[in-house]
Amino acid sequence: MTVQAQQELLASKHSTGVSWASQFLAGKNKIINGDFGIWQRGTSFSNPNGVYTADRWYCGYDGSGSTRTISQQTFTAGTAPVAGYEGTYFLRIATTVAGSGQTYANLYQPIEDVRAFAGQTITLSFWAKADSSRTLTPTYGQSFGTGGSSAVYGSFSALNLTTSWQRFSTTVTLPSISGKTIGTNSQLQINLTFPLNAVSTIDFWGVQVEAGSVATPFTTATGTLQGELSACERYYERVAPGVTYGYFGRAQVYSSTGINAFIEFKTTKRVIPTAIDASGSFFMNNGASQANLTGSFTLDAGSTQKVGSVLNTVSSLTAGTQWSLGANNSAGAYIGFSAEL
Repeated sequence: MTVQAQQELLASKHSTGVSWASQFLAGKNKIINGDFGIWQRGTSFSNPNGVYTADRWYCGYDGSGSTRTISQQTFTAGTAPVAGYEGTYFLRIATTVAGSGQTYANLYQPIEDVRAFAGQTITLSFWAKADSSRTLTPTYGQSFGTGGSSAVYGSFSALNLTTSWQRFSTTVTLPSISGKTIGTNSQLQINLTFPLNAVSTIDFWGVQVEAGSVATPFTTATGTLQGELSACERYYERVAPGVTYGYFGRAQVYSSTGINAFIEFKTTKRVIPTAIDASGSFFMNNGASQANLTGSFTLDAGSTQKVGSVLNTVSSLTAGTQWSLGANNSAGAYIGFSAEL
């Protein structure tokens, strides 16, 4: 019996999708962080257009004048949508000013490689509720990447949300990619839409995309907490010692005012990081003296998929000397490395 047949048999026995026996089939769900348990970049995002929010979840919309927040919300114990599978967090999109001219408004996850599910029937399922009755139509996009064929877009069926948590399920057959050219950073995009040009509040949890025409019981992509974090860190990792004078890694002075620091990643990146972000105060220390950094970090071409190389500036140090990079009385200091699609 195939994996798909086993999943459909399991779902037929538990048609409500709320019985959790034998649910943890790691890899069946291609959505990473579908339970919104990982939030490396923060827990609240104001007008997050063109940015990642909860890990692996990107928000994008057009039009003008709207005001919205995406935030992490915590389930009260015993109130998660599925008894026996207590999620910790869910994601909320709250639009407080409608704006105008919107033709799309999406929370989406790019699934690496447009080959994913190409030509197959897939099922998207998730739990959701809204501030009032709302109709949402999830969509998909097959993006063939830089240098590839033109993207192909389509829609799932329309879904009618209410003010109570419900599990929704919708199925579509993706187009074949036969004859297409696949470029760099190709992806399958799964879009959770939210209302256009309207004040609204939408909550999501338990997002799953799997092969077949039946929504099986929800599981995360990896089936473990650590596995899900590592899967997120493949695309973005925020290095944060978490103590006031914690250390990031070794560094060397390459000129009287320039330093190069090397930060080892916990998880090998998808590609060499292409962007960094940082916050907090930083210093250099060689065991005998300390020098505060005076500039901002930039990503160095010497980075690899396992080690981030960053540049910064100091004052009057001796070229060729070895130091360590640390947080300067800044427990919240971090440096984030992005290898997103």
